[in-house]
Parts: sequence; C-alpha cells; structure tokens
Amino acid sequence: MLQGFWFGTIAVLWAGFLMLEGFDFGVGMLLPFVTRTDTDRRIALRSIGPVWDGNEVWLLVAGGATFAAFPEWYASVFSGFYIAFALLLVGLILRGIGIEYRGKAETANGRHWCDRAIVVGSFLPALLLGVAFADFLRGVKMDAGHNMAGGFFDLVTPFGLLGGVVTLTLFLFHGAVFLALRTEGAVAFRAKVAAKRVAPVTAVAAVAFVLWTAGTRGGWLSFLLGAVLVVAFVASLAALWLDRIGLAFSASALVCLLVPVWVFSALWPDVLPARNSAALSLTVHNASSSHYTLVVMTVVALLFTPIVIAYQAWTYWVFRARVGAASVGHGGYEETVVGRLRHAASVGTDGESPAEPR
Repeated sequence: MLQGFWFGTIAVLWAGFLMLEGFDFGVGMLLPFVTRTDTDRRIALRSIGPVWDGNEVWLLVAGGATFAAFPEWYASVFSGFYIAFALLLVGLILRGIGIEYRGKAETANGRHWCDRAIVVGSFLPALLLGVAFADFLRGVKMDAGHNMAGGFFDLVTPFGLLGGVVTLTLFLFHGAVFLALRTEGAVAFRAKVAAKRVAPVTAVAAVAFVLWTAGTRGGWLSFLLGAVLVVAFVASLAALWLDRIGLAFSASALVCLLVPVWVFSALWPDVLPARNSAALSLTVHNASSSHYTLVVMTVVALLFTPIVIAYQAWTYWVFRARVGAASVGHGGYEETVVGRLRHAASVGTDGESPAEPR
C-alpha cells in the first residue's frame, strides 16, 4: 500500500510541476512573439516574477521523493538519462540567470542576451520533459543489474520526439493562456492570438501521442484518463474562442495536471519498463525503499505538504492582480538593489528626495 501511495504521490508532484512551471516555460518561450518593446517584456516577466522560482520546488521535491522512496528507480534513471537531465539543468540555469540578471543589465544588449537565455532555458526543459516521459512509456534497454544500456541517442526516437513536441506545444498554449489572463493591453492580445495559433498543433500532436501510446502500454484507467485529457483540452479551446480566459486557463491547467497522472497510470506497476525483457523491468516492488523508510516519509509528507500548498496558494492570491504598463512603471519587477542605492545616493543633505516617477 505504501509503495502505491508513494508512486501516486510522485505522480502528483510531477503534476504540480507541469501545471505551475508549464506556464512559466510557455511565457519564456513566447517572449519574442508576444512582446515588441522593453516594457512589454517587463510585463510578461512580471506576470511570473513572484512565483517562477517557487514553482521549481515541485521538481526538487519530486526528485527527492523518488530518491527516498524508489532509490533503484532514481539510480537507473539519473544514470541512463544523464545527458538529457544535464541539458535540462542547463536550461533551468540559463532561464534563472536570464530572469534574475535582466533587471541588473544596464545596456539594451545585455537585456537582449538575458532574453535569449530565458527563451533557450525555457525551450530545453519543455522539450526534454516530454522526451523523458515518452521514453518511460516506451521502455528502455536494461541489463540484469537494472542499468540502462545504450546512449543518449537511443532515447531520441520518433516516439520520444513526439512526446517532446506534445509538452513543448502544450506549455506554449498554457503559457499563452496564462499571459492572456494575467496581463493587460497588447501583451494579452498577442498572447490570445498565439494560443489560438499553437492550439491546432498541440491537439494533433497530443491525439497522435495518446493513440500511439494506447498501442504500446496502458490499461483501462490510462485509456480513460487519455479521453479526459482530450476533452479538457477541447474545453480549453472552446473557452478561449468564447473569450472566457479564466475558464480556458483552468482547463489547460487540468490538462497539464493530468499528463503525468496519465503517464504513471499507464506505467503501473512498472516504474521503468525494460524494452528488451519484461523480467528486467523495475517495478514499485523491486525498486522501493524499506517499509520503515516509507512509513517515516509518509508521516512527514502528511504533516508538511498541506503547509507548503497553503503557502504557495497564498502567494498566488497576493500577486493575483493583472500586470500592465502602469504596474511595471519604469522599473517594475526589474527594479534592483542597485537602483535603490542610486536613488538613495540622490537624496539631498536635507533628507528630502525628488519625486519618484509613477
């Protein structure tokens, strides 16, 4: 029971990551297409500014939970997918540097390089996550010691690349709907147009991937969840065309939530299927930690998970207002400590400072 509980918990952690970080990746990739001026780019980045780094916590917790609950799974995946995960990490680092240092860049060229880092750093994880999930479903070559055989290019198959296209276009759609919901003016309008343009590509890729997976792996539950995924995406499209942006975002968030749940339901009871021999597959039984470890983890998770979720929900509530040109002003999210120090240096000896711009 505990092995099943933690298998499901890891699926939920991945679901939270894809739902929350999915629109962050989408906003980053859309930066060249929905913005025209530096103010536009500040608006787009301000929409994710207070929450993007908190959203990454879900990935860290998912990795930590996998290491603690299923160490054999963690070891096999992180050794066999080493190059893919290294590229994913490079993407996350580039994106973080781009977002954090953009406000500190004092030249337009410096800000352009930060923008490029944000775009590339959002593109790489969005693509590689889908490739990884697809390879889990397809299975990998393994030896008797549960070590993955083959190299990086054995993972880059047509099925894997299709999975990458699904997550890539889904995050683009999810991010565009998020921008349409959270911003005002030209950025919101362009985001809505971008969502409508990318939606057909997402739909075709997703349906093709679900049908291909149905012939490879899964049971009645995964088939049911796949159907729900398709319905939720259609509902998001309908709401978008009816200009019900809040409903469209809720439906696209549901799609992102269900993607890893669907993948894990198709995998059960395997955690890493062996394509060359089913007897070599890693399952929830032969990959798990001891019963005592799972008990301690369960107690800790039940105590602290509600607190973390409540805190993150409060953060989103605090920063719920739409972002527009008036809200970013001359600095907005990109206002830095350097800027504050410069302002302090301009204060006269009488202790009065000049009026600040709105």
